[in-house]
Amino acid sequence: QVKLVESGGGLVQAGGSLRVSCAVSEQSISTYVMAWFRQAPGKEREFVAYSIPSGGTTEYADSVKGRFTIFRDNAKNTVHLQMNSLKPEDTAVYHCAAGPTWYVGSNPYVTERYSYWGQGTQVSVSS
Repeated sequence: QVKLVESGGGLVQAGGSLRVSCAVSEQSISTYVMAWFRQAPGKEREFVAYSIPSGGTTEYADSVKGRFTIFRDNAKNTVHLQMNSLKPEDTAVYHCAAGPTWYVGSNPYVTERYSYWGQGTQVSVSS
């Protein structure tokens, strides 16, 4: 059973930084697209960032572009999201997701393309 476990969430003031991490077990991520999504209270889960297996291509939601960085360590089976210049509107539960490249295809922005999910880690940004 593939398992994704997030860590690193917490409470930070606006303008601060936080790094959330995702450790994957029972499946090598070297052939998987890895992504971060987030879900704020009362809202749909939304795309934040993704990374292709080699890590050579990454994309971000417009709302986080220039502030967040996704990076992965395939040898350690981990993926991280470095979040800088945090804003109160970044407050949400952040979920790690994994999907095989052939299935994610050309649409890595939707939850349906990912086979495995973590339970999430809470990130709260105070104003």
